[in-house]
Amino acid sequence: MRRPHLDQTMIALSDPTRRAIIARLERGEARVTDVAEPFAMSLNSVSKHIKLLERADLVRRRTVGREHLLSFNPAPLDEASRWIEEKRAFWTSRLDALECALEKDDARKRRRKK
Repeated sequence: MRRPHLDQTMIALSDPTRRAIIARLERGEARVTDVAEPFAMSLNSVSKHIKLLERADLVRRRTVGREHLLSFNPAPLDEASRWIEEKRAFWTSRLDALECALEKDDARKRRRKK
């Protein structure tokens, strides 16, 4: 089953620069130039990262005059968190079942040796 929003969120979170941008925006709204300032890359490069975050809806932009202000939107993380939890629960139950089967198999082998 395709989940395009989840795909965009995961792609956005896969890069340390984008995660750093999100971390900055968690502290509050900021101008694009302020967000870009700590990075050792061009404003154009940071803007590309911001656009990807906007496509994933993790970052929202509003314009006030000539200023572009960015803010963090945590909502897409809810879907990612649910997906991760579903996978964790699935694999935990599968691994628990495997462990149980292996323990039964070991117990049978020990009984045969006696």
